[in-house]
Amino acid sequence: MPKLKSGTILPTPEEEAAIDAGIAADLDNPELTKEWFANAKPASEMLPPEIYTALVAKRRGRPKAEETKVFTAIRLDADLLDVFKATGKGWQTRVNAALRQFISEHPFHR
Repeated sequence: MPKLKSGTILPTPEEEAAIDAGIAADLDNPELTKEWFANAKPASEMLPPEIYTALVAKRRGRPKAEETKVFTAIRLDADLLDVFKATGKGWQTRVNAALRQFISEHPFHR
């Protein structure tokens, strides 16, 4: 059994019995047993090839940008950061735009 985080509250024996009774009573969703897993087959064998291929090929997450960003950590004055964060979602993009505007207006960046 994995180590539990401190403060984890486990069900009492009575609650556990009620949970088990609910699982046993649900004929449409039986509890999966070791036997079930022993007889289980991979999705590649059970699904039509075109569906399995589409599921496996599906990319997850956001699409890659043409120009990727570089993670960095900088220290900013709290009031400056508060102003940007107060503008809502996308504040980091606006910080990026403000820095880009600054360097475009000052010749030292070349």
